Amino acid sequence: MAHTHSSSSRLRRFRHNSIALACAGLCGAAASQTVPPAPPAPAAVPAAQLPPVTVSARIALPLADVAGFGDTPIERLPLQAVSVNEAQLKDSGSQGLRELARQDASVSDAYNAVGYWDSLTVRGFVIDQRYNYRRDGLPITGETAIGLDNKSRLELLKGTSGIQAGTSAPGGLVNLVVKRPEVDLRSVTVELRGAQTALAAVDLSTRFGEQRVFGLRVNAAIEHLDPELRSADGHRHLLAVAGDWWLAPGTLIEAEIESSRRSQASQPGFSLLGDRVPSARDTDPRINLNNQPWSQPVVFQGHTASLRLTQKLNADWRAVLHLGSQQLKTDDRAAFPFGCYDATGDIYYPDRYCPDGSFDLYDFRSENERRRMDAADLSLQGKLQTGTVSHALTAGVLRSHFESRLQGQAYNYAGPATVDGRAVTGPDATMYDSNTHRDERSTELYLRDAIQLSPTLGLWLGLRHTKLERSTCANSDPYAAPMVGRPVCEESKQPGDTATTSYTQSFTTPWLGGSWSVAPGHALYASWGRGVESAVVPGRPEYADAGQAQPARKSRQTEVGYRLAGDGFSAGLAVFEIEQPAITEIVGTDSLTRIVADGLQVHRGLELNAQSRLGAWTLGGSAQWLRAEREGSTDAALNGTRPANVPERSLRLQASHEFAALPALKAFGALTAESDRTVMPGAGAPSVAGWARIDVGTNYEQRIAAGQRLLWRAGIDNLADRRAWKEAPYQFGHVYLYPMAPRTWRVSLQADL
Repeated sequence: MAHTHSSSSRLRRFRHNSIALACAGLCGAAASQTVPPAPPAPAAVPAAQLPPVTVSARIALPLADVAGFGDTPIERLPLQAVSVNEAQLKDSGSQGLRELARQDASVSDAYNAVGYWDSLTVRGFVIDQRYNYRRDGLPITGETAIGLDNKSRLELLKGTSGIQAGTSAPGGLVNLVVKRPEVDLRSVTVELRGAQTALAAVDLSTRFGEQRVFGLRVNAAIEHLDPELRSADGHRHLLAVAGDWWLAPGTLIEAEIESSRRSQASQPGFSLLGDRVPSARDTDPRINLNNQPWSQPVVFQGHTASLRLTQKLNADWRAVLHLGSQQLKTDDRAAFPFGCYDATGDIYYPDRYCPDGSFDLYDFRSENERRRMDAADLSLQGKLQTGTVSHALTAGVLRSHFESRLQGQAYNYAGPATVDGRAVTGPDATMYDSNTHRDERSTELYLRDAIQLSPTLGLWLGLRHTKLERSTCANSDPYAAPMVGRPVCEESKQPGDTATTSYTQSFTTPWLGGSWSVAPGHALYASWGRGVESAVVPGRPEYADAGQAQPARKSRQTEVGYRLAGDGFSAGLAVFEIEQPAITEIVGTDSLTRIVADGLQVHRGLELNAQSRLGAWTLGGSAQWLRAEREGSTDAALNGTRPANVPERSLRLQASHEFAALPALKAFGALTAESDRTVMPGAGAPSVAGWARIDVGTNYEQRIAAGQRLLWRAGIDNLADRRAWKEAPYQFGHVYLYPMAPRTWRVSLQADL
């Protein structure tokens, strides 16, 4: 989508190819450490196999494997995490990972355009598409469209993730949990959204064989996409198969494979008009600026597979080997608006549109992008007792390899256009620009220990050591097809070649937490941890240290929290501070650019969450107050400024009601509200106003026979048809404004047979 356009230099960061192969691994990586569930009929299963995990609580928060501490419920961990299950996703009409922004106040949109991949901001930091995503605990790239049809839940770890990931941005870590054949199920769903979008999906699961030692689950979906946004029609499909086999008592083999494709025209943003923020009320949110006769869809294709072997060693210990593979192909194309010259041709606006609503339109095409990730995780997990102190230990090694292979790209001026979407220009698909290949290898050793010092005191320790090997190089022939599976950057390095970079780096990231049960249902916790990001100076001649590795950017988080749980009620409070070195580019007297550390980006926040059952009502919600600002910069004007597209206050409220006269009927309501956002970094930056939106829905469950039902769902998003600038991402050195989607209805029928 047009997001990856802009100058060639900006494009390189977005155009990396990666096709992920998840290699060997033992399930100790950040998310796959729960004991695999036994087949549903315990009496018919080999007695010595691993026991299923059972969690009971009054309003218990669910498990979050992404935290890395196995089957420990969220409410017992000295950290904040979110887990959204399949039923919640369906009830809210979720269409992707961006659904997390409606579920929790710490999460907001970060360039979430129709037709493109999902992007999130957590605690004020944009999470990295390349390094902050996991699938059943193994690393994947988020630079693709991810279907949820075969996912049982979404998990989000908030804050630094140095013990869960080798490198990652400090906002949070997302984990996708794949559906497994745990129960017998035959489910068919059809859905209509708006006037044109239609979905059909099936979910089939069964266990078979003597003592039901074999399991198989199949998910398939096909959808015609035609949202309220004009010129954004498309289609998608997904097919996924997951199976398991209890090979012997205590030995479980799990395998799954997923194939998907989505083709849809993407949505560029609006922008400032000169120095003015245009009125969202007067802007038609259905206008798509990517509406030229020559506009082509963005196409995401993905093939993902994994294999996991869990071997019980004795009553307390097990070993897990987890292998995964992700391979992606992307055609990224759009008629993309970027800056403008005014009517006289004398004044250039490099980061916004002209005051009269005109802008420069570019024909952007980066086709046949290839991305691949391999990951292998091997871990040993178990329990130890040292006197009166108990330990739950996980130790392991994760080896991963990522590569991106790209051919050339087009980013060519196509002519002037206007924000009313009526201008027509001509195409220019010539591939003038080269692109950037990338190779990355990572070896990570990790150790985690959950220590129970007494019935009321817990200590949580984690340590991860990471060794990185990374290289990049330019694809000098724009028309050359990508070659997957070769370390082309290492082979093409020539003396004095700054376009080819190569470096290695090692670092250790610790984490420490403690919890204290003050009284039954009351708990205090505190935690401290580090994260790290690694980057290289762009390999271009205008940089003084072109191609050299930058010092690792080590982030730090301190968090203190309190939790309360009682019959029908739970609540929590967390106070956190995240610090990350800020960097800036300085042009020296020699006219060369240098990337230097320049103070800190400091985010301090307060989070509240609560859930309660009051008779027929179930109430829940979360709120965040965030003070994100620059500190210690040599440029005094930057100190105290907040990052672009980050609201200071966010609120999420949910309510559901069960009707006594009709117990099968349930009604839902949700309020999403955020305060204003600045549209660019720096002092005196303009801002867009805050907004609030109400979504409503209802469920009706109709029992048709023993074990069979029809579940009717209906909902309306943006009930009041509110118009506002939902987000204001600052991307590629340019201000973009995205309108809130107009009121949209949806209805669905799920038949469980």
